[in-house]
Amino acid sequence: MIPVILCGGTGSRLWPLSREAYPKQFLSLTGHQTMLQATALRLDGLAGVQPPILVCNENHRFAAAEQLLEVDRAPQSILLEPCARNTAPAIALAALAAAEQGDDPLLLVLPADHVVADAAGFHRAVAAATVLAESGHLVTFGIVPTSPETGYGYIRSGDAVAEGWKVAEFVEKPDLPTAEQYLASGEYNWNSGMFLFRASRYLEELAQHHPQMLEACRAAYAGAVRDLDFTRIDGDAFSRCPSDSVDYAVMEKTESAAVVPMQAGWSDVGSWSALWELAERDESDNLLRGDVLAEDASGCLVHGGDRLVGILGVRDLVVVDTDDALMVADKSRVQEVKTLVQRLKQSERSEAENHRKVFRPWGYYDSIDGGPRFQVKRIVVKPGCQLSLQMHHHRAEHWIVVRGTAKVTRGDDQILLTENESTFIPLGVVHRLENPGTIPLELIEVQSGSYLGEDDIVRFEDQYGRN
Repeated sequence: MIPVILCGGTGSRLWPLSREAYPKQFLSLTGHQTMLQATALRLDGLAGVQPPILVCNENHRFAAAEQLLEVDRAPQSILLEPCARNTAPAIALAALAAAEQGDDPLLLVLPADHVVADAAGFHRAVAAATVLAESGHLVTFGIVPTSPETGYGYIRSGDAVAEGWKVAEFVEKPDLPTAEQYLASGEYNWNSGMFLFRASRYLEELAQHHPQMLEACRAAYAGAVRDLDFTRIDGDAFSRCPSDSVDYAVMEKTESAAVVPMQAGWSDVGSWSALWELAERDESDNLLRGDVLAEDASGCLVHGGDRLVGILGVRDLVVVDTDDALMVADKSRVQEVKTLVQRLKQSERSEAENHRKVFRPWGYYDSIDGGPRFQVKRIVVKPGCQLSLQMHHHRAEHWIVVRGTAKVTRGDDQILLTENESTFIPLGVVHRLENPGTIPLELIEVQSGSYLGEDDIVRFEDQYGRN
């Protein structure tokens, strides 16, 4: 069995904490581990499980790889999608990669951004589904509903088969009266988006029901190239692939779909209210994280950042404070947070995509101040890492080391800087920053010039394969 962890998605309904460049699967929302790390650790104890195949957006590749290494769960392969094409093509790429090994493994398909509180319940459901998948069924996991939830799709069970049921019907998100009927009937489970099937069976069904998609995925995978620990899928071929979910492309059309019920404390954490429901709350029914003062407040979720947040005399609010954005919403309307993100995108504002702190494969930078013709960043470079050899057309840079040692390439010169030393990089001069030491390098960068955008970078060499 090979787990396939789908690490796409932007988690826009959890803005401003989740953003396109660093979405919710990379955040620690319900525990010490990130959601991606918790997904990988959840596999411990399953019999016969190989290291996972990870499918992620090209822009997230270093964050995904590093987070799995932090918990010693390195994947056997990281497939990089050059563009988003939904879950059906992503799974097809993983199936092609698995088939290339010469075996025909079972694929356990798991989104990277779900919560499963009961690992033992998850393992029991996978064991039950294995019997069905080995006999040729395409198995989906149905979450036994605990309430008439209107935010999930549902699966209606048909005739019993092995330790599950044949799928009678997939249904869209219902209104409340319909959801109440589903719950009362006992025939419906929530659609979890988790699956188990043989790689060959999935490819067979995709060939029958969506041959154009499979053809595009085969061409894209055939044109893939290895880059460090990553497999870069051919962008031109994959861009021609139709975009569709695995439910629409395969599961709703196949005659071999089966559903196995799962009771494991599952949630897709699709909104701030879902996070409030999951977490342990105080005596006033509040979920308070960070430096928060609450007086005469109840039913609230407050996610504080680096500064004090105070709430007084309010009910059922969601307050999320980050370095560069503050969101206040009625808890009953948090499903609409994505409309704020859409407006940010329409206005071409950076807060839709990036946090103030932006992670890079070499470390991170934090934009701590800025104004007309200047910007100030705090830069942290991990030991042994280096930025690309680069130059800028529109800005000059001043670097001041506050901790560690910096090896600086500036034109034809190379210099070493230690704490309280500085250097100046004139506009148009080729330069590079390295950390040759054993502790993180921290420095302050002051940029000045007519244009300070991140796209004013001409790279000549880069160990991370960036253009």
